[in-house]
Amino acid sequence: MPIESVETFSIPGPALVTVKRSGDERGWFSETWSLRDWEKAGLPAETWVQDNQAFSAAPGTTRGLHFQAPPNGQAKLVQVLRGEIFDAFVDIRKGSPTYGQSASVRLSANVSHLLYVPAGFAHGYQTLTTNTLVSYKVTAHYAPESEGGLLWCDTALAIAWPRPDDVVMSGRDFTWPGLAKLETPFTYQP
Repeated sequence: MPIESVETFSIPGPALVTVKRSGDERGWFSETWSLRDWEKAGLPAETWVQDNQAFSAAPGTTRGLHFQAPPNGQAKLVQVLRGEIFDAFVDIRKGSPTYGQSASVRLSANVSHLLYVPAGFAHGYQTLTTNTLVSYKVTAHYAPESEGGLLWCDTALAIAWPRPDDVVMSGRDFTWPGLAKLETPFTYQP
C-alpha cells in the first residue's frame, strides 16, 4: 500500500491516509492495508480483528456517534466503497487537552482515502449519496455490553452535519447522552 500522504487533525491521534491507486484500461487497483507501509508512515501498528460493511440506501442516513468501552475499545480504519459520507469524531478521553473537541472529513469512493480513528473517540458518519457502502476494520470484536454513544446533534460538539434536519437514524442514536452528561470510560494516555 504505497501511502501517498498522511494528514493529521487538530485533535492528535486520528489521521486521513491517502493510498496510491494504479490504473489502466481495466480500471484501478489499490492496496488498502499493509503493515509495512503503515509503520513506515509512522502510523500505529494496530491489530485488526474484524472487518465490517454498512450499506445505507438513503442520503442523510446517520450512524453514530458510537464507541466501545475498554477492554473492548475499538480503533477504526474507515473507507467508502460506494458513494460519499461526512465522517465525524469526538475526543472522549478524560484528561485529554482536546477532550470534547470534534473534527470531520468527507470521504468518497472516488478518492482513495482511509480514515484512522483510534480508540477513545466517539465516531459516526452521515451519508451524502444514495446507496452508500462503507467498509471499516476494527481492533476489537463487537461487544454489545461495551457499547456506548454520544448524542450526534449535541451543539457542544460543534459538528456541522450537512443534513441536520433530514436524517435516517436508529432510535437509540437519539437517546445517547450529550457531552456534559457523558461518563467516559476512556482516559488520556500522553
